[in-house]
Amino acid sequence: MRNVTVNKNDANQRLDKFLTKFFKNMPQSAIYKYIRKKRVKVNGKKCDIAYRLCEGDVLSLYINDEFFDDGESNSFLNITPRLNILYEDENILLADKEFGMVVHEDKSEQKNTLINHIKAYLYQKGEYNPKEENSFSPALCNRIDRNTGGIVIAAKNAEALKVINEKIKNREIKKFYLCLVSGHLDKKSGLLTGYLFKDSRKNTVYVYDSEKKGAKPIKTKYTVLEERKNTSLVEVELITGRTHQIRAHFAHIGHALIGDGKYGSNEINKKFRLNHQALYSYKIKFEFSDENILSYLNGREFSVKNVPFLKEDF
Repeated sequence: MRNVTVNKNDANQRLDKFLTKFFKNMPQSAIYKYIRKKRVKVNGKKCDIAYRLCEGDVLSLYINDEFFDDGESNSFLNITPRLNILYEDENILLADKEFGMVVHEDKSEQKNTLINHIKAYLYQKGEYNPKEENSFSPALCNRIDRNTGGIVIAAKNAEALKVINEKIKNREIKKFYLCLVSGHLDKKSGLLTGYLFKDSRKNTVYVYDSEKKGAKPIKTKYTVLEERKNTSLVEVELITGRTHQIRAHFAHIGHALIGDGKYGSNEINKKFRLNHQALYSYKIKFEFSDENILSYLNGREFSVKNVPFLKEDF
């Protein structure tokens, strides 16, 4: 039997949700069984699956040792943090992710990820210690592709994570991108609409003008900021945020992003010699509709001043 004391980051979760995070290798059915069989108690008493934990609650876990993950991988402990921090306070951190870095672990990279660099940074500052947490670790609230650079929001505590995720869902955090596209657009601003189908096996999406089975509606708002010889610098606001939406949508209308090896033109890309798409998540705005622990951010705007591909003479 082991006792676990609920801390601030654990509080207000349903019991079953907490146990799912705490026992990463335990099937959901087993969690429900243990609760039903009274092998999980809160403050010494039988509890319901839907019970919401309070800070200071003591959970008594009469559960086989094999399910306790004492050897959790903390690969970030061996990392020297490499971060471009745009903004930071006690609740959140805005990181300017560089081209080529993945945000989370994948098949190609398990250690050198953005979230691991953030965890290492906070650990070395004394703001995060995995041994003191039961169910929470610093988390990213949005993600961008490996070969896209720009702003990623990280939450330092559970309440901030909850608020940011809710505000992104409700479109109370506006995200703006800069991209360099081939050619000149006829309309210098507008709203592109369509339907996007994702082929997960190929990690490729397809855009259609009319409804297709399995395709989801997309909206891409854009403004041309500058026209160059054979390219246009465009600011994009995502109304919907689908996989590869900006890249596929502009390719669909005949203005693929420079450097985009998947949706762009190899012939055009060779002329510019970029090894990644010219796309950057460069600005965010907080526009909250209610009071919350991040209300001090309401009305604030943060932007990246030095977008790498803008230095090139395209």
